[in-house]
Amino acid sequence: MDALSKIYNPLLPFVFVNKYQTKTIDFSNPKAVKALNTALLMKYYNIDFWEFPDANLCPPIPGRVDYIHHIADLLKASKIADNIKVLDIGTGATCIYPLLGHAEYQWQFVGTEIDNQALKNAQKIIDKNKLNKTIELRLQNDASQILKGVLIENDAFSVAICNPPFHKSEDEAIAATSRKLKGLNRDSEQVVRNFSGTHNELWYKGGEKAFLHNYLYESSLFKTKCHWFTSLVSKKDLVKGMHVSLKKLGATDIKTIPMGQGNKISRIVAWTYQ
Repeated sequence: MDALSKIYNPLLPFVFVNKYQTKTIDFSNPKAVKALNTALLMKYYNIDFWEFPDANLCPPIPGRVDYIHHIADLLKASKIADNIKVLDIGTGATCIYPLLGHAEYQWQFVGTEIDNQALKNAQKIIDKNKLNKTIELRLQNDASQILKGVLIENDAFSVAICNPPFHKSEDEAIAATSRKLKGLNRDSEQVVRNFSGTHNELWYKGGEKAFLHNYLYESSLFKTKCHWFTSLVSKKDLVKGMHVSLKKLGATDIKTIPMGQGNKISRIVAWTYQ
């Protein structure tokens, strides 16, 4: 915390010593969480500018970079090593996956997004960090579509990554946040999302299952555009149905990759038609 506060001074007011005599922050405070993750990006990933509206989702850096490392392992195992180009579905206002993927592996990125304001903010982050030759952004004009409308004729991606909305509605998102705050021993009567998040980031009609199966179907329409399609999957019970659907759609290889940080357990599902 001392090192992080030194490199990013706005973090310092949020740091305190807990009952275990450990320097930490209040993880139920969205401003503290944002300051911590900004400091991590500056210290470990050479990102000089990372500003976005408080309403947008603040991604926890360790979990996001873990996805990137797992994707690097997948590409290495597939002997895909040169000219890596990644499609980031729903890049968001923070542009986090392209920033981390370039910092760690010098990958090229195309990020897609349905929220025009989020896209403008992501572009500002790209401009300020001089990454215009590395990261391209595209607006998805139709919220019901995922790959249609943003892929172009000469696209050829090594891998697609996606962190889908997990909830069906705002009520479901608030209930999940209440449980999280309870786990942090905080009063959840006045719900504050400790990682914030707009409706486009947190919920989708039909929830995570509907989004994923839409993504699976659309991937089958663009089999040659991308070697691996992947997604984070928060609900374990969705994995079996994804495997069944992908086999019907003609996937030649399907992998489920376990992923976890601390108490949070998740997984990546990856599939290819090649």
